[in-house]
Amino acid sequence: MNPGAALRGEAAKALARVAFDGASLRAALAASTSRFADPRDRALLSATLFAATRWWLRLDAALAALLEKPLPPKARDVRALVVIGFAQIAVLDMPDYAVVASCVDAVRALGHANYAGLVNALLRRFARERAALDATLDGDIVTRTAHPRWLVDALGRDWPDDLDAILDANNREAPLTLRINRRRTDRASMLRRLADAGVAATAHDDLADAIVLEQSADVTRLPGYAEGVFSVQDGAAQRVAELLDLRDGLRVLDACAAPGGKAAHMLERADVDVLALDRDVTRLPRVAENFARLGLRADIRQGDAAAPEQWWDGRPFDRILLDAPCSATGIIRRQPDVKLHRRAADIAPLAAGQTRLLQALWPLLAPGGRLVYATCSVLSAENEGVLAAFRAAYADAQRVDVPAPFGRAAGGGRQNLPGTGGMDGFYYAIVEKPR
Repeated sequence: MNPGAALRGEAAKALARVAFDGASLRAALAASTSRFADPRDRALLSATLFAATRWWLRLDAALAALLEKPLPPKARDVRALVVIGFAQIAVLDMPDYAVVASCVDAVRALGHANYAGLVNALLRRFARERAALDATLDGDIVTRTAHPRWLVDALGRDWPDDLDAILDANNREAPLTLRINRRRTDRASMLRRLADAGVAATAHDDLADAIVLEQSADVTRLPGYAEGVFSVQDGAAQRVAELLDLRDGLRVLDACAAPGGKAAHMLERADVDVLALDRDVTRLPRVAENFARLGLRADIRQGDAAAPEQWWDGRPFDRILLDAPCSATGIIRRQPDVKLHRRAADIAPLAAGQTRLLQALWPLLAPGGRLVYATCSVLSAENEGVLAAFRAAYADAQRVDVPAPFGRAAGGGRQNLPGTGGMDGFYYAIVEKPR
């Protein structure tokens, strides 16, 4: 089989797992790219899967419009393969003749040779009839923006003046942002190392530790990776360490820590005693690996932040970070499968869980201590709604204004919308306990 066919066949199987089985794009991509040794193949596979997932709701609708009757469930890999072909033609601007030939070979390799003629016809028609298809698909905001109806409606309620900008930002590739490890380098030195390696990068205007690369790259091949002089972390996530107001000697809890990026940033910023807690024991080895590469030490422990009686030793924390499990609607540009997997019915249970976490952690905060509540959501029900209910129930939870200029005021906190400042969508709120 030619390499192009092998790649598209693998991409189709991975996309089918994401679209039909609910697999995460990250997991499907990791499993698929491991099958290819050439970095160029891995890069193309990644770009293809991201494009096909990001635009699934549009491209799958285009497929439906071209079919006389739907493909049977047993042909799900064929359906995914056609969407892969559409994405390579329409999003990645690859030559349609090369895409058609490789996809036809791929469908045979997938064991569906009886669909080879149909795949050939569908891809050729898509390339030929693009203008008419686009006009039809653009008539509905769901297929125009490739966002589910419930999410469009929710964003329209919460951010009516920003709806179009949010939807557009969600469909753009996120920049690759690094966080320098202050214990091993400084930003000027890291920028020089990148320049010497021919990697174009700039210092972030508002974040002291952030470097933004002009193009995506394999970070493991960047200078300093093995030495632990940097990590990959979006600027919005880097903001958290600043809001914690860290000082040497403080005892800090990162309540939902995996994969450990924010806890690592704390340790790079100050000599603090950090407990990195996470409920999912399978994610903790990655936290330990990240800390080891960066030369950092913390107490890494499995535990449910909503049940402190199972793990808390009774000593209060001076700082608590609750980066709460959420809908991830602020990071769709990085995780486009959120558009396929999240449902409107998920939001209320998520908000209830966020409230339980706040209620469980508040008694653990020392008098004079600070708790930072953060989510990568842009939905008010998970952000200002949760914070308002919590503060109404706890009179001693004193609101502290989140400093500007980033984001905008939102119910006692601040909301960064996707793409603003080149960063992800993120919500932040600060509450302190009086002495």
